[in-house]
Amino acid sequence: MALWPLRVVSAFAIVLAVLVHASPLPGQLQSRQSLAQVVFSCTVPNTAALTFDDGPFFYLRNISNALASFGAKGTFFFNGLNWGCIYSAENVANIRWAYTQGHQIASHTWSHTNLANLSMARITDEMSRLDEALIRIVGVNPAFVRPPYGAYNDLVRQVAASRNQTIAIWDFDSGDGSRVPAAQSIYRYDDLVARHPSNVLTLNHEVYESTARDIVPHAISVLRARGYRLVTVAECLGMSPYQSVVRPQNGTWSC
Repeated sequence: MALWPLRVVSAFAIVLAVLVHASPLPGQLQSRQSLAQVVFSCTVPNTAALTFDDGPFFYLRNISNALASFGAKGTFFFNGLNWGCIYSAENVANIRWAYTQGHQIASHTWSHTNLANLSMARITDEMSRLDEALIRIVGVNPAFVRPPYGAYNDLVRQVAASRNQTIAIWDFDSGDGSRVPAAQSIYRYDDLVARHPSNVLTLNHEVYESTARDIVPHAISVLRARGYRLVTVAECLGMSPYQSVVRPQNGTWSC
């Protein structure tokens, strides 16, 4: 049997080593591709996305009506069981109202648990139960999920990716969730507008009366005066808000 010259064998070994080092293993490639996109800001210039977490709750229609009166759209990130059960008759009616007004409906998970502390199975349950509720109530499978507290890790991103969802965070916090006085939240909006960023992705909460009564009307006013278009998260990113839209279901469900 013929023997390869030593220099040929050495050269071949070097080339092989370079290829192995440069090329990711199949498992590594799959892992890189299975992490959901995380967005912190809008991409469309002169847009502002007003978002509202932790509902559905009493003040949803107040916020929706304030937005609609100015031809503006917002995004509601709903929980299944946080400030009440998503399946209550009042909440079902309010969610359907917000959807028919053209606002975006999105996921804030089922029970507002810190997903970064959970197993893959529990993360999946938190996301899937909420998605199922929105499909039942308004017939939409949301394309966006916002993890409670903005907390996520690679496991959360893997589950979101398996569900074809984008993780939406924010680049401006009104502070209402930390229970700062409404006057302080209003000042934050004034300061934001004075800095005039190209676009804004805000965090607010629909569960506080002061947000609906004081903060939202002021935010709408100053943002519009500065020339921003008040749109949904999907619109400010140039993306689709839903993975699918089907006929909503009739029935009663429980949490």
